[in-house]
Amino acid sequence: MTADTIINRDALCALRELPAESVHCAVTSPPYYALRDYGLDAQIGREDTPEQYIERLTAVFHELKRVLRSDGTFWLNISDTYCGTGSKGSYTDPKYPKGRNGQGFSLARTAAGCKHKDMIGIPWLLAFSLRADGWYLRSDIIWQKDNPMPESVKDRPTRCYEHIFLLTKSKQYYYDAAAVAEPTAPKTAARYKSSRSASSKYAAEVPGQGKVQGLNKARSGGYYDPALIPTMRNRRDVWLINTVPYKGGHFAAFPSKLAETCILAGCPKGGVVLDPFFGSGTTGLAAKALNRRYIGIELNSEYCALARARIGGEAP
Repeated sequence: MTADTIINRDALCALRELPAESVHCAVTSPPYYALRDYGLDAQIGREDTPEQYIERLTAVFHELKRVLRSDGTFWLNISDTYCGTGSKGSYTDPKYPKGRNGQGFSLARTAAGCKHKDMIGIPWLLAFSLRADGWYLRSDIIWQKDNPMPESVKDRPTRCYEHIFLLTKSKQYYYDAAAVAEPTAPKTAARYKSSRSASSKYAAEVPGQGKVQGLNKARSGGYYDPALIPTMRNRRDVWLINTVPYKGGHFAAFPSKLAETCILAGCPKGGVVLDPFFGSGTTGLAAKALNRRYIGIELNSEYCALARARIGGEAP
């Protein structure tokens, strides 16, 4: 297997030919259900039902689990779909006769157990399916965007987040918390320096937890040496990362910062990062910038060309 490679092929077929336990980390964003039509026979996302969509992705990620090292991490970006938008039939928007950004009419007209206008729950259906298939479901990270795509809806809030599930193959795995740590807030240092009363409700054990948090133990003011007060904290599970414009002919490129954060936390330097839905190559671009190697799998040959132009990858 050669790293820094882009494979123009169906994800499941390509994964079956990769060696077991050969990649350190996987970062990907598969096509979302019923959102776009790329006009390819083997594409994922245009299945007749959500169940078929989940089944196909589970099969792909089952093979990914074989390829991933036992201490590897899998970062999965996925978003939801609403039920019941209905077929537009022969109608075309005169402003966008070919559909907007690769969109065709929705396949999500009906979904088992869903009413018209219900959220289908695609992210959690997929997460639970992967957990049942043996993956460890370790975290649901919320990717929050301050610049989300505008929506014309008036009967619900505008969506401004997507899910990133952290999944692992084993209980113990590589995770570099320090590489993605966040600065502590100024108020945190003040709390460390301040006194804590022994009569505070937090000075005793919290029911069901069995211990007192160090920050809340009774003490006089100035108990902490300023040099010992932490300046960084463990990264939290809401990531504020804005989308960025991409001029190439791909309509769902996620920002490099998102991929970089996953790679920093989940892949050692010099390790191999795999993306089975490579698209325009954002994962490979981030991996290369961070001194990691990459393997990209992409069904669409035009997107493979876009990725090579962005990161200089070579076809196998």
